Amino acid sequence: MKSASHAAVSLAVAVAALLVTTPPIPAWAVVAVALVVGVGIDVDHFLLAWYNTGSLDPVRRCLRDPRIVFVAQDEIFDEGSVGALNRLLSHVLAGGVAVPLLWLRSPYVAGLVAAALYAHVLADLVSTTRAGVVVERSAVDRER
Repeated sequence: MKSASHAAVSLAVAVAALLVTTPPIPAWAVVAVALVVGVGIDVDHFLLAWYNTGSLDPVRRCLRDPRIVFVAQDEIFDEGSVGALNRLLSHVLAGGVAVPLLWLRSPYVAGLVAAALYAHVLADLVSTTRAGVVVERSAVDRER
């Protein structure tokens, strides 16, 4: 999914949190935390691409042409350099470490982070599943 889609999902999480809870932090902070976590978690894609390819080319592309981060995200990573399963696993790993540590400082923020990460992973799963179904159907059509 694109960052703008993740931002929309994260904003929905923030609005829901504001509607159903009485946050111990300002409303703007609830929105900021949800957005930063919901979009920022994708920074791990750079680490995965580096691990999988041994190359920092995606980082170099973004530094050479920062506009691609906002308007041409498909140009950042080479095909197959991140991997859908690895991406989802790294998100779950990051959340599994971050949420308990945050809980020690602020259970509310930890719950907000958990909700934003859950929504992000769920959106990625839905997006990946839809893409997989399209590919499978295309393959079936070719065989006919």
